[in-house]
Amino acid sequence: MVSVQHSHSALAAADRRDTAAWLAAAAISYPAAEAELITRACAQAAALYEGKTAQSGAALLPHVLGCASILAGMGMDAETLAAAVLYAVPSCQAAWQEKLEAGLGKQVRALVEGVSRMEQISTLDRQATPDAAQQLESLRKMLLAMVQDIRVVLIKLAERTQTLRELSVADPALRRSIAQEAKNVFAPLANRLGVWQLKWELEDLSVRYLEPELYQQVAKLLDERRVDRERYITELLTQLKQVLAQAGIRAEVTGRPKHIYSIVNKMKRKKVGFDELYDVRAVRVLVDDVESCYTVLGLVNDLWQPIPGEFDDYIAHPKGNDYRSLHTAVAGPRGLNVEVQIRTHEMHHHSELGVAAHWRYKEGGKSDAGFDEKIAWLRQILAWESDLSGLSEQFREGLIQGRVYVLTPQGRIIDLPRGATPLDFSYTLHTDLGHRTRGAKVDGSIVPLSYALQNGQRVEILTTKQGAPSRDWLSTTQGYLQTASARTKVRHWFRQQGLEDSIAQGRVLLERELQRLGVVGINQDKLAQRLHYNKADDLLAALGRNELTSRRIALAVAQEIPGKVAAIAPVQIRPAINQPTMDKVLVAGVGNLMIRMAKCCTPKASDPIVGYVTSERGITIHRRNCPFMRRVPDDRRDRVLDAQWRH
Repeated sequence: MVSVQHSHSALAAADRRDTAAWLAAAAISYPAAEAELITRACAQAAALYEGKTAQSGAALLPHVLGCASILAGMGMDAETLAAAVLYAVPSCQAAWQEKLEAGLGKQVRALVEGVSRMEQISTLDRQATPDAAQQLESLRKMLLAMVQDIRVVLIKLAERTQTLRELSVADPALRRSIAQEAKNVFAPLANRLGVWQLKWELEDLSVRYLEPELYQQVAKLLDERRVDRERYITELLTQLKQVLAQAGIRAEVTGRPKHIYSIVNKMKRKKVGFDELYDVRAVRVLVDDVESCYTVLGLVNDLWQPIPGEFDDYIAHPKGNDYRSLHTAVAGPRGLNVEVQIRTHEMHHHSELGVAAHWRYKEGGKSDAGFDEKIAWLRQILAWESDLSGLSEQFREGLIQGRVYVLTPQGRIIDLPRGATPLDFSYTLHTDLGHRTRGAKVDGSIVPLSYALQNGQRVEILTTKQGAPSRDWLSTTQGYLQTASARTKVRHWFRQQGLEDSIAQGRVLLERELQRLGVVGINQDKLAQRLHYNKADDLLAALGRNELTSRRIALAVAQEIPGKVAAIAPVQIRPAINQPTMDKVLVAGVGNLMIRMAKCCTPKASDPIVGYVTSERGITIHRRNCPFMRRVPDDRRDRVLDAQWRH
């Protein structure tokens, strides 16, 4: 995973208050052409930032140099450092895109633009919503989905870290606000991407400002500075490596002192005191095979005194997410408690990149297989890249594909499949809103309802008080709807519009069948339930749509009132034999549409007739004096068409 390296240690350690000294360090750390790019970025920043302050209240120029120093310590390229120095340009200069690209190139402009977009979206975290946890998760995904270059995320993480470093003299309310954002949004992003050093600092500084008393309490209990804890871990590793080498065990040994945020969280989660934690200091040993795991365990227990009751064998008994490792706690040098984790390289890879991924375990929440897979890929790329300057090529096509994250006018984040339209958006919010949609605005501009939404856009739906969907919305060629759920809602609406027609025809058919069977007074609701429908109207509608045969009706009637049915004949309910053929009917203004005779009134060639447009079954021909036609409401009279018999 990514951690702070020392490939540009001179630049990372330079005094940020002295721009000249900082640039001199850049000249040492980077090739001449790259150092010159950084110098030009600093010159432009110095002119624009004069007298301006960062969000923390610190002078803006030292602040951006601090961000760049963090990135230099991570081994980032000159374009990334230049963009970090200039990330605040959008708030200081009009028409900045053209000026920035002309002076420093397209890539630096794109990075600054990406950081600016992340800043605009990340502020949504400060808006309270009823589904706060879900919205935070959507926000994190949205930030990653919006980014076209991983360096944008790293710049933003460095900028937030630098801001937290400067907050000690800021207004308490501002400290809490920024710390809460870091805890909720940016520390989880650093965690997911494996940028450990920034993750730890973001978390520790956030708890320092959010829970200052608890932070100070734990810090005193640790009773040692972080540098002292790190020195202790180095001493511990040296002893363990010597013992493993003497035993001929090939192993990769790493260690870390547990940071304050993690200690505070564990105390809360397990409801224990500081003295009951045994992993304040931790060592991890990676070996080639399972046999070596147990051999190392024996060597560790011989080297240091095991703490009773603090051993877990997750190799023999894996966790539910298939996490495997040996965990033990020992009293290390000077009697200080140390947790030791022992696993194979394969187990570690699975833990970091597979379904047992540590970040999901730490953050909790439900698994999202597609998103988890993308995060695993990102972490793997970051882990493989010892020189992070090549990252831009890996991520030019975007980080998280397949989803788009857009905003309601109130700032709520809506997660949609890529290619989703404003109509999909409106149906996701509410079915009735979708039905009444007549237009949409994206970022304040009118767009077609077939417009493909992009990450970070704000969508406003234009509606009528009463409205209905169009059949065109179901067309696959016109592209109005891309989500299956929205299409289902539209189809359901159209099915419901033909419901009265189907129920009326079903009632006629049922009465005819009951008359044939010699049955009167049957409870239609009970008959419907016997045929697995909720109520009588559902049964009648299905019968009117020809979804039931006469034999099924007859069998159900016989079961409902045994011994009282005259006969069950395996015949289909069908129109009278003398019903006219469809080619003898002419309907005004209708071309090649399906035409059928109504079963409720069975019109004959001598009867005056009309056509009625149904939602899914073409045109039904009724007698003009048909009871069904007399019941057609005024708002559906436009479905009634003139019809006549052909001569």
